[in-house]
Amino acid sequence: MGNLKRDANRFLYRNRSKGIPNLMLYIGIGNVVVYVLALFLSAKNINVYELLRFDAERILAGQVWRLFSYPFTFICEISLIFFKALALFFYYWIGSILENNWGTLKFNLYYFCGLLLMDLAGILLYAFASINIFVSASFINMSLFLAAATLIPEHKIYLFMIIPIKMRWMALVDIVWTVVEILEIVLPMRSLGGNVFWYYVIIFGTAPLIALINYFLFFGRNVKNLFVPPKVYQRRKKQPEPKAQPSPDWAKNYRAPTGERPYRHKCTVCGRTDTDCPDLEFRYCSKCAGYFCYCIDHINNHTHVQ
Repeated sequence: MGNLKRDANRFLYRNRSKGIPNLMLYIGIGNVVVYVLALFLSAKNINVYELLRFDAERILAGQVWRLFSYPFTFICEISLIFFKALALFFYYWIGSILENNWGTLKFNLYYFCGLLLMDLAGILLYAFASINIFVSASFINMSLFLAAATLIPEHKIYLFMIIPIKMRWMALVDIVWTVVEILEIVLPMRSLGGNVFWYYVIIFGTAPLIALINYFLFFGRNVKNLFVPPKVYQRRKKQPEPKAQPSPDWAKNYRAPTGERPYRHKCTVCGRTDTDCPDLEFRYCSKCAGYFCYCIDHINNHTHVQ
């Protein structure tokens, strides 16, 4: 399993420039186009949002464009024009962080994997249980935010351009806010009976759960970065120094029980080490808040940890 994950990471790194560059820019432009069309066509009683949103019943009836058109409708779900513009800028910024850290290919894979999982869940639940769940691009965007917050948990963003808040806390607030919104919808249904209550839980709770599953698939144990500050985690997981070996080449054939060979330097972005790549140059960033190592390919191409 470890070798498979390592091979997958190497493949993604070697092909990092492939895919659709600036994906969130195109999605943002598409949202603006859809919003402008909605304004003009509303006078003719044409609801553009209803034509493009996810609807499993209509998809199975032949309107297959709904499988990939709903990401272009997320600002239609926001009321004020100021918050629409803010959301466009914010998620473009989040997408840029992920693409710069991961590369174009891995970022595309993360976004479209979340899209595909939501589509499959919506279609299968309707086909086998006649439940038409609520699917929105806001849940995909939530998974993007969680991903960025996991990569740079200590980075500060300014709420209302004034209040500095670390990304980790904003991500946790986003999760809690989503849960509260779902509970506000489903809890009043308890008075209608248990079956009705769970029916609405499935309708409004499936898509957020799928977004979290996609997030966990890509991050695994690194999810801990959202909950434990890096310095605290390092204190808890401090390992004893390896004993000196008489031969200078002992590390070439030695492997730890986890399958990883010992190393002195490891790139924070791509994970390559001086053991796996002995000819690769490594440096430490003076602008990052901490002791962060980067390979020569990423020393000038990474998001600084603050």
